[in-house]
Amino acid sequence: MSAHSTYDFLRHMADSWGLLVMTAVFLGFAAWPFRPGARDQNRDAANLIFKDDSDGE
Repeated sequence: MSAHSTYDFLRHMADSWGLLVMTAVFLGFAAWPFRPGARDQNRDAANLIFKDDSDGE
């Protein structure tokens, strides 16, 4: 394989499969907070800004 054909191959892979992989990763990250077991973690994260350093001492 010459350098030119390697570049063309990698460019083709990035244009086609790279976009598909990035879309799948984005959808996975966007759906992650909505999974069934995340309710308690989301509530804790939402209320974390109201926790004082002296709470619980």
